[in-house]
Amino acid sequence: MVNFQVAEPYRMDDLLNIMELLRSPGGCPWDRAQTHQSIRANMLEEAYEAAEAIDRMDMDNLREELGDVLLQVVFHSAMAREAGRFTFADVVDGICKKLVFRHPHVFGTAEAGVPEGEQWDVRKRVEKGQETAADTLDSVARALPALIRASKLQSKAAKAGFDWRDVSPALDKLAEELEELRTAVREESNVEEELGDLLFAAVKVGRFAGVDGEQALHGACEKFIRRFRRVEELAGGALNTMDVPELEELWRRAKRDET
Repeated sequence: MVNFQVAEPYRMDDLLNIMELLRSPGGCPWDRAQTHQSIRANMLEEAYEAAEAIDRMDMDNLREELGDVLLQVVFHSAMAREAGRFTFADVVDGICKKLVFRHPHVFGTAEAGVPEGEQWDVRKRVEKGQETAADTLDSVARALPALIRASKLQSKAAKAGFDWRDVSPALDKLAEELEELRTAVREESNVEEELGDLLFAAVKVGRFAGVDGEQALHGACEKFIRRFRRVEELAGGALNTMDVPELEELWRRAKRDET
């Protein structure tokens, strides 16, 4: 057992102390065994669960999930402190300095006539040492979901002037990529590459239409679950005993039931 005083309510210092105790020799064996790599997935999972609470506008759950996200920040900071790399205080100091630097219109003298959004982009490039537009693309996190990453890459390229003027060429490109995918499937060659090109082109069309590709696919997934559930209800038994035409007819009925 460790020396710990129960508090009501707990504060930020309490959370830091709890993490230090969990990682101490008399603490929790599981917590002590973790590394940055071993809990990497936890950070992503907690962030997604917070995002889902936002989507549902569930404030009670959001409060809880934000706490879980904060725990991950504290956990990684504790491991970095133990390794002599940085502390939680350094994390706080860093983000505060970043916010002040990127908001000269609030905390300092902004350049006259330069929109706030452009100031943010310019100062971010200076802060990160990005000398070219390609550098800004290369800085987009590779751990992002691919559709989100594609949209961010396209947006940064567009800011550099690399984009079409309207959606028509984007639609033509989408059709072109679809045909290339058909050829790849038929020839059993480069299917993964061509599928990636098709998805990238679809994201481009979505951007011109003001539709987020990630959200669009999320909606399609929810729709698929809903219709699949209806297909099962209509089938009244195992789907693997039915042939394709029967399943297609059930799917059409499920679609009609939604209207």
